Amino acid sequence: MYQRWRSLLFLHFPCDPAEIARLLPPGLEVDTFPDASGEPKAWVGLVPFRMEGVRYRFLPAVPGLGAFPETNVRTYVHRKGKEPGVWFFSLDAANRLACEIARRFFNLPYHEATMTVTEKNDRRRYASRRGSDGTAHEIEAEFGERLPDAEPGTLEFFLLERYLLYAYREGSLFTGRVFHTPYPLRRAEAISLGEGLVQAAGIESRPFVHALASDGVDVMIYPLRRIAAPEDGTTETS
Repeated sequence: MYQRWRSLLFLHFPCDPAEIARLLPPGLEVDTFPDASGEPKAWVGLVPFRMEGVRYRFLPAVPGLGAFPETNVRTYVHRKGKEPGVWFFSLDAANRLACEIARRFFNLPYHEATMTVTEKNDRRRYASRRGSDGTAHEIEAEFGERLPDAEPGTLEFFLLERYLLYAYREGSLFTGRVFHTPYPLRRAEAISLGEGLVQAAGIESRPFVHALASDGVDVMIYPLRRIAAPEDGTTETS
C-alpha cells in the first residue's frame, strides 16, 4: 500500500525498559538506547502527522481515503537482538474507513478520532479527540531549519530509521516491511497543551525531551506476514 506522510512531528521521552516490556506481546523485546546519563532506556514516541494519497499498488487512490490526520503512540523493539522495528500502542486517525482497513488487514490498534492539523508557514497545531472515550491531545510546534539525515549510531537514527512494524492478534505475531527514503529532518520546538494518548496506552506520561520534525516522505507498506504463534510454537509462516 502506498501512502504519503506529511508534516510529521516526532516527540519522545525515555523510560525504564521494564515499564515497556510488560506491555509487549510474546516474542518482542524492548530495544534500548542510552539517555543523557548513559543509561540504556526504552523510548516512547508520540508522532502526529498528515496522511495523504493512500492507494494499493498499481491502483488509483482509494475513494474515501483522501488526506486525514493521524497520531501514533509507539516504542521500539527487536526479536532476539535482530529485526529492529516499531511497536504501536495506539494509532488514531480521522477516517473511519482507514481505521477499519488497518484493523482488519494490518492488525493494528486504530481508533477513530476527530482530528485537525493546522499549518501556517512553519507553525503546526495538532489536535485530536478519540470518539470512543474522549482521549485527547493538543500540540503546537515550530518547524525549524533543515538538519542532516540521521546517521547510524545516533539517537535520531534509532528513533526514526525503522523499516519494520510489528502487530499481534489472537496469539500470533506479525511483521510488515515499510519502505521510504530517509526522513528529511528539521529542528522542532513543541509545546504540549494537553496529552492523554500516552497515559491511555498504560504508560506514565512524562515531558517530551526530544523533538524533531519532517516535511514528509512517500511510503510503501508491504503486506504483513505471520512470524510466530507462541501458543503452538510455530514460526516464520507466510
